[in-house]
Amino acid sequence: MKALATELPGVLLIEPQVFGDDRGFFYESWNARAFEAAGVPVTFVQDNHSRSAANVLRGLHYQLRRPQGKLVRVIAGEVFDVVVDLRRSSPSFGKWTGLRLSAQDKHILWIPPGFAHGFLVTSDSAELLYKATDYWVPEDERTIAWNDSDLAIDWPLQSQPVLSAKDARGVPLARAETYP
Repeated sequence: MKALATELPGVLLIEPQVFGDDRGFFYESWNARAFEAAGVPVTFVQDNHSRSAANVLRGLHYQLRRPQGKLVRVIAGEVFDVVVDLRRSSPSFGKWTGLRLSAQDKHILWIPPGFAHGFLVTSDSAELLYKATDYWVPEDERTIAWNDSDLAIDWPLQSQPVLSAKDARGVPLARAETYP
C-alpha cells in the first residue's frame, strides 16, 4: 500500500495494492502492520456501513469527548469526501480537504481523531465502509454546518443536497465546540 499525505497533517490517502485478473480483484483494505509501518499504529473497535442515494450530503460529523479516527472506503458508487481540522492547536485548524473516493479507484482515507468528516454522493448511490477507533456515542456527536461560509467548502453540487434534520441544524465552525 502507498500512504500519501494530504493538505491536512495526519490525514492520509491510502492506495492499496490491487491484484486483478479476468476473475476479478483482491486487495487488503486493512493491515495493522502496514499501517504501523506508515506511522499510524491504530486499533479499531467498530465497523460501519452506510448507503446513500444520489446528492445525499452527510456531515460534517465528529465526537467531542470521544473523538474517532476513521478509515473510510467506498465499495459502491462515488463520493466527494471532506475532512475539516478541528484541532485549535494545529496550524491547519479550520482548513479542509476534499477528495473523490470511489469503488472503482479503491482508495481509502485515514482520518485521525480531531477532524470532522462528511461526504456528498456524486453517483446514483454510494456505499461506504468505515472503521472507527472509538464507539459511537450519540450524545457526544456534533455537526458542523456543511455550508459554513467561513469554511467555504467547494462541494461539487448539482442542486440543493439532501440532508438529515441533524445535518441541517449543523453550526458554523465559529460557534462549534472544538478540540484543544
